Amino acid sequence: MKIGIIGAGFIGRTVASLAVKQDHQVMLSNSRGPETLASTVMAIGCKAGTVEEAAKFGDIVVVAIPLKNYQSVPSKPLSGKIVVDSNNYYPERDGHIPDLDSKKTTTSELLAEHLPDSKVVKAFNAIRAVDLDQDGRPSGSPDRRALPIAGDEADAKKLVSDLLDQFGFDVVDVGVLSEGWRFERAKPAYCVPFDSTGLKQALASADPNIDMPEGSWRH
Repeated sequence: MKIGIIGAGFIGRTVASLAVKQDHQVMLSNSRGPETLASTVMAIGCKAGTVEEAAKFGDIVVVAIPLKNYQSVPSKPLSGKIVVDSNNYYPERDGHIPDLDSKKTTTSELLAEHLPDSKVVKAFNAIRAVDLDQDGRPSGSPDRRALPIAGDEADAKKLVSDLLDQFGFDVVDVGVLSEGWRFERAKPAYCVPFDSTGLKQALASADPNIDMPEGSWRH
């Protein structure tokens, strides 16, 4: 499978590395241009391209950029494609976004509104990059960690679930994209290692109006 990645930060690079290890073709991109990624792509074994090129390249395209820049993601080359949203909302970094502050919408719904012809799946946002790299286990392992996903398209979620399984994680489908708030920043399932049973319990306990103390989820 061809995987395009928009954003070459910790999550983008980790997804690229894991995908290459599973024999997928990967093109990594950032806002500064492919020439700035020469050492990174050499170490990972993937390609480098512009954001537009990565969007066109991928059968699946992972968006791993600060949320404040989501409108910079090109919509036309992503038409009809599966787009994986790994964004999180940090007001101190992204500035205040009124519709998120008021709980009117979610981070992934913002991206989906910007990409109306894409199939957006929320994933990879509720795990630290170092844990994504290190916590994968073979299927059936008793200590296998589970990760949440959300989306409106069953076929898109199936493909993303298969990818997460290849990376070494069980998957809990939270439901439609609007339910993605359950594993956003400061919710009980955010960046805390759970198996499938524990993750389902954490997701069910989430309250849209209550944020967890920072020390309980950033570790």
